[in-house]
Amino acid sequence: MHSSWIPRGNYIESNRDDCTVSLIYAVHLKKSGYVFFEYQYVDNNIFFEFFIQNDQCQEMDTTTDKWVKLTDSGEWGSHSVMLKSGTNILYWRTTGILMGSKAVKPVLVKNITIEGVAYTSECFPCKPGTFSNKPGSFNCQVCPRNTYSEKGAKECIRCKEDSQFSEEGSSECTERPPCTTKDYFQIHTPCDEEGKTQIMYKWIEPKICREDLTDAIRLPPSGEKKDCPPCNPGFYNNGSSSCHPCPPGTFSDGTKECRPCPAGTEPALGFEYKWWNVLPGNMKTSCFNVGNSKCDGMNGWEVAGDHIQSGAGGSDNDYLILNLHIPGFKPPTSMTGATGSELGRITFVFETLCSADCVLYFMVDINRKSTNVVESWGGTKEKQAYTHIIFKNATFTFTWAFQRTNQGQDNRRFINDMVKIYSITATNAVDGVASSCRACALGSEQSGSSCVPCPPGHYIEKETNQCKECPPDTYLSIHQVYGKEACIPCGPGSKSSQDRSVCYSDCFFYHEKENQSLHYDFSNLSSVGSLMNGPSFTSKGTKYFHFFNISLCGHEGKKMALCTNNITDFTVKEIVAGSDDYTNLVGAFVCQSTIIPSESKGFRAALSSQSIILADTFLGVTVETTLQNIDIKEDMFPVPPSQIPDVHFFYKSSTTTTSCINGRSTAVKMRCNPTKSGAGVISVPSKCPAGTCDGCTFYFLWESAEACPLCTEHDFHEIEGACKRGFQETLYVWNEPKWCIKGISLPEKKLATCETVDFWLKVGAGVGAFAAVLLVALTCYFWKKNQKLEYKYSKLVMTTNSKECELPAADSCAIMEGEDNEEEVVYSNKQSLLGKLKSLATK
Repeated sequence: MHSSWIPRGNYIESNRDDCTVSLIYAVHLKKSGYVFFEYQYVDNNIFFEFFIQNDQCQEMDTTTDKWVKLTDSGEWGSHSVMLKSGTNILYWRTTGILMGSKAVKPVLVKNITIEGVAYTSECFPCKPGTFSNKPGSFNCQVCPRNTYSEKGAKECIRCKEDSQFSEEGSSECTERPPCTTKDYFQIHTPCDEEGKTQIMYKWIEPKICREDLTDAIRLPPSGEKKDCPPCNPGFYNNGSSSCHPCPPGTFSDGTKECRPCPAGTEPALGFEYKWWNVLPGNMKTSCFNVGNSKCDGMNGWEVAGDHIQSGAGGSDNDYLILNLHIPGFKPPTSMTGATGSELGRITFVFETLCSADCVLYFMVDINRKSTNVVESWGGTKEKQAYTHIIFKNATFTFTWAFQRTNQGQDNRRFINDMVKIYSITATNAVDGVASSCRACALGSEQSGSSCVPCPPGHYIEKETNQCKECPPDTYLSIHQVYGKEACIPCGPGSKSSQDRSVCYSDCFFYHEKENQSLHYDFSNLSSVGSLMNGPSFTSKGTKYFHFFNISLCGHEGKKMALCTNNITDFTVKEIVAGSDDYTNLVGAFVCQSTIIPSESKGFRAALSSQSIILADTFLGVTVETTLQNIDIKEDMFPVPPSQIPDVHFFYKSSTTTTSCINGRSTAVKMRCNPTKSGAGVISVPSKCPAGTCDGCTFYFLWESAEACPLCTEHDFHEIEGACKRGFQETLYVWNEPKWCIKGISLPEKKLATCETVDFWLKVGAGVGAFAAVLLVALTCYFWKKNQKLEYKYSKLVMTTNSKECELPAADSCAIMEGEDNEEEVVYSNKQSLLGKLKSLATK
């Protein structure tokens, strides 16, 4: 489809896609002047610029006026810029940013006025549907309804009212069609004194149909009476036909009279609108149309007993508006000292019944500065509830705007498309009423004294109604403070703040692994980590990046990650967090912005938009991959190269959307990587290049040496050196590869005294020499002894065999002088060498 600005009668409309389209007008000024125009710019998914160039295509010095401010829905803003004499080329440029989100609401421009041009040289005839009844008129006037005119008319001609009609600015009359069911609507009258309401049927004004034609239907009879619905909770009728709010300190369910709260309790203030007989006093309804005034003064919504529904309006592209005004929010008395918790919430139950491209917008205005679209629903939606949480005390206006179609049409085709809101509930409203009472803390001075606020982090003890401090490492529930169960334990690896309002990680984590204690210190990663992910491209080719900020831990639980909209410095270094005036700033543990680079659309600098909070609550830190239904699958990231376990930080966001009914959640996997020094590197899963696969749960891998455990004695070993000059040196070195950081330092090298190798060598040589000499001596001795024995034995044998002697005399044997005469000699030939040694030893 070709993208361009589209004329819509009395205004011009920008494109709706993500193309960049410029509306250009060149004018030559005789003297300095100005340009003035009115516009509607309600959708921050589109960038709207107005700038001026000279005839050399150089941009004029109007930088501060280049970016046009957003307007409230349905309201026209104005913009004016001074012009210099000479040629001025005016640019109205829009750039839509879709990226799968809702269709962009176009920018509307009308009443462009330029001062400083020369007098015209000719006059132009009025176009059809307009007229000029005075000579020298500045412009032509639009013909009113039920009239028409041709080109150059001085006056408008009336249509035949009984059979014809025309819209404003018509060039001809149209035949009135027969009336159908789409030409009337029903309303409920206020309750009468009998407690009855009547159903009334009315023609849609202005009435353009005819009842006297053959196929026409007639208006159904009105006046059917039905019982009035009861009063809403916190109101009572006291026998009258109207409901009145209960006095302060009392409560009612809407059917019974108002009663005072018992001692030890206080009214639970708020609003609960679930019966719709008349529009509540703090609500109003209206109708407007950008291109015509048909529905001016009409009710945009009509009450219908158990629901309130969109009204008929004047055209199918009307905006039907319903407003709820609440001057402020404050928690119950017992919780006024709590910090960091929600102040209130607004919940509504609705359904839409549509046959075309209808849209329901829910918008919030804070302190009457600007109205922002919080959520929108297109097409038919089943009955469902939506909750918006309030975190600051301010004046709020909540707006529901319903549009049947964004295409302007003369005939009514979608009159039966509607939205129904069944109930609207606002808690802790400053000027609210009470349908019940809640327990409160009592002063300790006397029994039955008035309610007193509990200090931060204190709950109300059930037995005594006194304030008691929550135990350590618990935080106080933001929904109720009655009983010790209001103190909710913190998640794993986290601790509570001093006032027990939130749980957070102090950046220190401990884990026991195989009888080894692993201590982690993420303090150096506590400053915000950033990731620019991309590039990605829209269907029209727009290049964009996803920019993530992560506030991992520390800072007493403060949310340090900041994301911004519509400014060029998306690092927000100079912006102070919490500034009330800076409405485009969001603070969180994890947030995301969409960055349009300057070269993508020809901008002078990168632009940031669509900032969303991914995490505003810390859940816990653990080595496990699952916590509170957030699961990190094994194949999501590459396998770690070491046995050091990854540490996982888990967060969630309390904000729900139509696609994330349980809110968004985030998991950050911290991985030890000694090669990534300092802040390290943050990445997203390769399967989910946008950081998320479903748009609700986001995953990040943060690799850094700072994610390694602290070093212990298990991370180094000793090496003993040689003994030199009586000393031995012992060195300590880290195990390789080193999977730790900081912690204990390597011990100093150790010197110890030792005996030198030369001394022991001498001792060994001496012992060896002595053993050798002894062995030689023993060998010689036994050899000599053996010779003697052999000699004796041979002599004895010779003597026995001699014929001259029978037996030799005992002393006749030849014994050498000096030989021993021992009895053992006779048996020596049977003794072993071992036996000889034993014999020698006994002697």
